[in-house]
Amino acid sequence: MAAAALTREGGEDAFRRLFRFYRQRDASDLRGVVDFSAPGGQVVRSQLSISSVSDQDAYRAGLQPVSQWKAYGLSGYPGFIFISNPFLPGCQRHWVKQCLKLYPEKPNVCNLDLHMAPEKTVDLWGQSKERLRRKGSNKCEPRSLLEKLRWVTLGYHYNWDTKKYSANHHTPFPSDLAFLSEQVAAACGFRGFQAQAGILNYYHFDSSLGIHVDESELDHSRPLLSFSFGQSSIFLLGGLKREEAPTAMFMHSGDIMVMSGFSRLLYHAVPRVLPNPEGTALPSCLDQALPSDLPIGSVIEHSSDEDWQVCAKYLQSSRINMTIRQVLAEGQKFPEESGTNGKGEAPSEDSHHENSKAKRHKPNTV
Repeated sequence: MAAAALTREGGEDAFRRLFRFYRQRDASDLRGVVDFSAPGGQVVRSQLSISSVSDQDAYRAGLQPVSQWKAYGLSGYPGFIFISNPFLPGCQRHWVKQCLKLYPEKPNVCNLDLHMAPEKTVDLWGQSKERLRRKGSNKCEPRSLLEKLRWVTLGYHYNWDTKKYSANHHTPFPSDLAFLSEQVAAACGFRGFQAQAGILNYYHFDSSLGIHVDESELDHSRPLLSFSFGQSSIFLLGGLKREEAPTAMFMHSGDIMVMSGFSRLLYHAVPRVLPNPEGTALPSCLDQALPSDLPIGSVIEHSSDEDWQVCAKYLQSSRINMTIRQVLAEGQKFPEESGTNGKGEAPSEDSHHENSKAKRHKPNTV
């Protein structure tokens, strides 16, 4: 059955039916997927708060001036903002490198910590870079540790057992990522946004992210920010109930999504990762290196050619997504909890990232 027909059908778990449709590897009917590079139909322009972010601060975060951003919304989804790749040439490379080289380092937490001794998960980059650089097209080659990475948590670390954050399981949030998030939030009308928790997802062509709502943060008045790099994906945005059929949309490298207000607590999912539509190994927006003269105070750092070779090889079959949240309102504290020990930070890999061999899709919590 075509996606359009499935979308018209309501009833029990309409979201699940669309998820399964787009999850199929042979699902070639993508005509119903919203493409913000060619807006029309239910796509509307979104107004940004241009005066809230100076051009200098945008440049420091590796972003174009806000006045040049292409921001859109979707009719029926108030509070949802889609920003089509606002990054300056070369600046996406910084965030890719941070997600692969720096952010997985201790004391941050990743899925490999569940299955490996602590000393084995130190310096995933150093343990993986040579194997990645030499990697060919043979699928039988053993995977490097970076290729086994599925998620990393930053700041307040999500406890996958209790589905909560807690005061006693926290590490410093990366200052560069906090600055980027603050500028994007301010441009969308949320000045004073504090980046307190981050979940980084690492997808491959057989990966998906199950149907879920991000509701564990104690303050839902602040937006959820989502940044994508590498290969493309289909993102499904539904309603307050799973009986409501979702809208499918493409996410490409550099795109940013902001879920706020009514859209902050909607069901959503990623059923499928797709090769970038340009038909090349990497999107052209990743071809450009950083200019030599970065602005004073820039949080963006130059990557060595060697480091970028490793990142580029990784991204040929992968997508990285960063979701940033403010957990607590200004002055808010966590409720007192009894019996919390800070353990059980994450589920098994398959309950978070579903692969093509999974017998069923389990809902996730990020």
